[in-house]
Amino acid sequence: MRYTVVVNARAGTVLEAGAAAFAERLKAAFAARGAQAEVRLVPPRDVAGALALALAGGDAVPVVAGGDGTINGVLPVLIRAGRPVGILPLGTVNVLGRDLGLYGPLERQVAALCDGEPVAMDVGRVDGRLFHSLSGLGFFSLMARERESARRRIPFSRTAAFALAAARSILFTRPIAVEIRIGGENLVVEADAVLITVNRFDGAEWRREALDGGVFEVHVLNAGGLYSRSKAALSVISGGWRASRNLASFRGDAVLLQRRDKRRGHVTFDGEVERKAGPLSYNLLPRAFRVIAARATKP
Repeated sequence: MRYTVVVNARAGTVLEAGAAAFAERLKAAFAARGAQAEVRLVPPRDVAGALALALAGGDAVPVVAGGDGTINGVLPVLIRAGRPVGILPLGTVNVLGRDLGLYGPLERQVAALCDGEPVAMDVGRVDGRLFHSLSGLGFFSLMARERESARRRIPFSRTAAFALAAARSILFTRPIAVEIRIGGENLVVEADAVLITVNRFDGAEWRREALDGGVFEVHVLNAGGLYSRSKAALSVISGGWRASRNLASFRGDAVLLQRRDKRRGHVTFDGEVERKAGPLSYNLLPRAFRVIAARATKP
């Protein structure tokens, strides 16, 4: 089996190892599974184009390697691909990678990818903006911005940068008033955070039972200040966040969000942040593309 692996050269794992060392380690991991890999390290802005070329270039299985934001950036290419594409998660959080059963050391990820099977995935869309897993306002958008700042301040440790970003986000989040329409419900809430997920996540490892369930979930973290945000963070770590009294969840196949102040606000899409004015209309693209997953494996 042959693979063409398009790698975001600015991904945290690559920067920590060094580009040349990472490429050799990746080739060796595929070789250990009896496969041959061509590794193409490209800057972030060129990942989508390089993946499109890999898809057009013969019988090799195309693979894209990077964090959740990298995968978000190539969603239009994945949707047009017409065949399964592999993913190797190289970011800090790697929500999608864990959800696909791809986690742990690089060699373990490659082994799981080589043994994986294609699965179909739903994709969320907000006025043309695509996302594969998560979109959020309030705490979640601040967390994404703080994480980028922390990466620049602590480039030598992704874990330390993430911890700093989380602490600052818990301390400095301010509540927002939001109107929400989902599944026949019309709500007006004051929240520290609103999170929209493509299909239903559960547990501390944030895994989805189905990637093509055709549903959104909206999670609202009540505006209770520092105490409620801290308790919510602990419940996420422990896996008991669904039972948290500070969190309310709603389900439907379409979502409409509107900030009551009508101002442009920060919204995160798979960890990438944009400023958008409302209303934000979320709809699903069912089974939009196929990805290679090791869904039988649990962390």
